[in-house]
Amino acid sequence: MSESGQSPTDSDLDARTQRDVVRERYADIARDGNGGDGGCCSTDDSCCSPAETPTSTAETARQLGYSDAELDSVDGNANLGLGCGNPQAIASLDAGESVLDLGSGAGFDCFLAAQEVGETGRVIGVDMTPEMVEKARATASENDASNVDFRLGEIEHLPVPDDSIDVIISNCVVNLSPDKPQVFDEAFRVLRPDGRLAISDVVLTAAVPQDVRVDPDAVASCVAGASTIDRLEALLVDAGFDSVTISPNDDSDAFIRDWDDDYDVSEFLVSATITARKPEGADG
Repeated sequence: MSESGQSPTDSDLDARTQRDVVRERYADIARDGNGGDGGCCSTDDSCCSPAETPTSTAETARQLGYSDAELDSVDGNANLGLGCGNPQAIASLDAGESVLDLGSGAGFDCFLAAQEVGETGRVIGVDMTPEMVEKARATASENDASNVDFRLGEIEHLPVPDDSIDVIISNCVVNLSPDKPQVFDEAFRVLRPDGRLAISDVVLTAAVPQDVRVDPDAVASCVAGASTIDRLEALLVDAGFDSVTISPNDDSDAFIRDWDDDYDVSEFLVSATITARKPEGADG
């Protein structure tokens, strides 16, 4: 277990409430068939930029670092305008690798990863929202993605064997977890020795206003549950990772400032790329 000595919950909601509000929000988004009236994790507010139409969803994805070629390469409605970056840009995937996506949603990043690892590789997406898993599986059939498998589960309790994954990716999901030490412990367990973590997420640059920390909508919309860079580094090291690098994206204020109607959240939040490696010879 992690030994950071810090509370596992970064928001002020209890763990059960936090999971419930996040699951409900993502279920609504899955049923809407797009990013909802907002973006990444929201319905009324805009978490990761507006996604009211297919055009704005694509534009949001371009802001997050996806190319037109990537957007055009997946059939169906897997791109819901969710996320705060493009983990493909930092994962450096190779043919034949096994990839795990934490909080895979409708599967867009999984389908992109599947193209990179090819027929000899495999991709597993884990999401705790049944509606998202159902949606992703339907899109997998539409894309004939036989090397992709979507599983229902929590990222704190991964339905994946020990030492079985080469690369873990994730896109703006770890901040939603009420138990981040357990997330990284599980990530370490399922990675093979010398396996790597390559995720996009948000990090805190200043204190979150107290009324935001206790707001369920703010937690579910990727605002109130983020951690500082120092805390994330400590959690990763405590879990056993080395070569930890967390790099803020200084340009992310262009879309983050619109995530909430009442605050300019770019005053205390920034997107970042987070990479780490499981040491060679390490056991799960």
